[in-house]
Amino acid sequence: MKKILYPLIIISLFTISAVAQQGNKQNGKFFGTWKFDAPYAPEGYQSGTIVVAAEEKKPVATMSFTGNEYKIPGEKVIANNDSVNFSIYLEGQDIKVLLKVENESKMSGKAVYSEGEVPLILTKVVATESEVRK
Repeated sequence: MKKILYPLIIISLFTISAVAQQGNKQNGKFFGTWKFDAPYAPEGYQSGTIVVAAEEKKPVATMSFTGNEYKIPGEKVIANNDSVNFSIYLEGQDIKVLLKVENESKMSGKAVYSEGEVPLILTKVVATESEVRK
């Protein structure tokens, strides 16, 4: 009995560990700075950056638009598996941002607001060596 039980316990521990590590790698794919393009958005909102990070073990997101230094904080940020969802408040309305990881350098999604949906295409911004040293 002991000869069967010990190997089963060890195999179970390795399996659980591997699954947990794979989940952590997947969840980390969306962290970073992402440049987005939204060609069908209203003028002034067609490009910018979205930053997804973790603070106190909780996901946070901020969004800014090209030509504007102001960072709009994401609310109700949910990041799991291969998606990131959050809301921003802009020009008097809530906008839901729904993103899905395609690979480690690309995400796609949409911004949903009162007048419809706007497709989003995101590309991960790679930090330069000088930025990494800061």
